[in-house]
This record gives sequence, C-alpha cells and structure tokens, in this order.
Amino acid sequence: MKKIRIFAFGGNEVAPVGLKDKNGKAINPDIPMQWQRTADTCRLVADIMENHPEDSYVLTHGNGPQVGNILLRAEKCRGSLFSLPLDVCVADTQGAMSFMLGQLNNELRARGLKNLVAGIVTQVVVDKNDPAFANPTKYVGQSYTKEEAEQRAKDGWKMKMYKKDSAGNEIWRRVVPSPVPTDIVEIDAIEAMLEKGIVPITVGGGGVPVCEVEPEDADGKQVYKCNYGVDFVRRSPGNDKIKMYTGSEAVIDKDLASALLGCMLMKRAKARGEEIEVSLTIFTGEDGAWLDYQKPSQRPIRSIKVSELEKLYNSEPKPFPAGSMGPKIKAVIEFVKNGGSVAYISKTSLFEETLQGKAGTTVLPD
Repeated sequence: MKKIRIFAFGGNEVAPVGLKDKNGKAINPDIPMQWQRTADTCRLVADIMENHPEDSYVLTHGNGPQVGNILLRAEKCRGSLFSLPLDVCVADTQGAMSFMLGQLNNELRARGLKNLVAGIVTQVVVDKNDPAFANPTKYVGQSYTKEEAEQRAKDGWKMKMYKKDSAGNEIWRRVVPSPVPTDIVEIDAIEAMLEKGIVPITVGGGGVPVCEVEPEDADGKQVYKCNYGVDFVRRSPGNDKIKMYTGSEAVIDKDLASALLGCMLMKRAKARGEEIEVSLTIFTGEDGAWLDYQKPSQRPIRSIKVSELEKLYNSEPKPFPAGSMGPKIKAVIEFVKNGGSVAYISKTSLFEETLQGKAGTTVLPD
C-alpha cells in the first residue's frame, strides 16, 4: 500500500527563535540565519527520507515570522508605498520559503537520492460566511500604542489590545479572521506531483486564503466579480456555475490546512478505487504534547486514542493553550477522525524516536 507522510513544519524550523544580542534584546533572524536554520531542518528531513525511501512525502510550513516581516516592511514604508493585503503576503512567503526549503534538493543530491522537491503557490478555500470574519481574533504584525491603534482603525484595520507591559501601558495589535479551510484549489497539481515522485511544498502558511465567487447575471451572461475591479465573463454560460476564486483578507491555520490536505488525498484516492495510507506529522519546538505543561506536575502524552484526546481537548480548564498547542491538537483530531492512519506531534530531530513511541505524541484511531 502506498504511504504518504505529510510533514507540517512550524516557523521555528525555518527561522530560529529565542535569539538575543549581548544586551538581551530579541534578534529578528535575517535571511542568512533563516537559510542556515532551514538547511539544518533539510538535513534532518533527508535523514528521514533516507531511512524510509519507499514512502512519498508532502511538506507544509507555517509563515508567522515571515508574514510579520513583510507587514513590518510595509509599515516602515507607510506613506511612500502601497500596503499589501494578507493574501498577497502569504503568496510572497510561499514562494520565498519554498525557495529556502528547496535546499532539500541539494542535500538529497549530495546523498545520491533522486527525490525532487518543488513548491506550489497554493490557494486554500474558506467560506466567506465563516463566523471568523465577523469576529477577527488572530494577531498579526507588530505592536502599537493605543493612540497608534486608533489611527490604524481609521484606516480600516481591526485592532485589539494584546496585553499590558510591565509599566501598565496597553499594547495593541492588528487582528484578522482565521477561518476554517474547506478546499484546496491546486489539489490536482499536488496529486500529479506525487504521482511523478516529486515532493510538493504546499499550503504554506495555511495557504493563500480565497473565497468562491458567486456569478451575477448580466444580459444572460455569468459575470464573476473579483478583487480590484477584475471581472470574468463566462463565454458559454449554462445553468451551472464554474469554480472561481478571489483573495480574502485572512490567515489560515497551517496545521488545519495540512490536516485537510491529508483528508482530501485519502478521499480522492478512495473515489478512484486506490488504497493509500496517509500520516500527518506536526513538527514543533516541543517534544510532543504535555499535560500541566511547565508545571511541576507536567507529564508527556506519548500515545493516545483520538477519542481520548478529543475529550481532553474539550475539557475545562483547557489543557492546551489556544496560541500554541491547541491548534495542533485540533488538527490531529480532525485528521485521525476523518480517516488518517496516525498523527504525530514532535521535534524533527526526534522523528525516529517518535515512531518507536519513545518521544513525541502519537495519536491513533479508535
């Protein structure tokens, strides 16, 4: 049976975290630092591919630090250069980060392996009526004072107080919608690459968020009105509608998008009468999921059935923080409940130990 391993990398696999200068000030990793960190990740991935050459692979990645840098550059150029919408920012990072992760090709060639890695600028569909659009909660970009936030709000941004500093001053940040992913536009291209033995880098940053466009009738013709005054007129309209998409000002959780990708690959293979086994591995900076994390009573979750994990996830008080492990737990639950063979949460360097049950967290079907 064909086995496909989906590897979802966190931002720390591309940009090193926790760096500080001699004065204790946080360092924003530059391109050489990101390049070197990515090269380290690629060596670990090459180790896995070398140990499991019979499997197929799909790579996905987060882009939080990279989108933050793009937004910061746009902010510094405010007044002299146009702003960038979030869908374009995500597309920018997909290209740049696929370029960096493409170093894996060099590492594989150096080892005499023939796998080819290639990036796809991937659009992921969200529902324009998703409740997230009415209640933006995802923080993006830099911090602002209350006065600066009020000015940004006049420009159309949604602003929310993030926290207070040690002096009691309010720190505000921009919030944007984070809707649930429902479809992947380039799924045919992803499958075609897998069929050819190519390793796709896809749904980067959760994917470029797009919404389906409903056609309007104009003199018996279907007109699809997209962003920036761009219209598409269907030349041979029928009673049905065609799939047409336009960008959306939102961000998508990359782990949920990775889970959706796995579920779609399984469903489409089953419809073709093929049997495949798909696993999802979410790589993070921690050795799996823990209960009572960073407390004296903390303990790892090494192996757990999906129903048990779902019960934990929904318990009160919430054991998995919304800003860190929570989305990862939700993603693996959705993946395994919908047919995934197994899901892992671990460090890249601990992948083999995780397969042996000695590290990370393994989530199994019931």
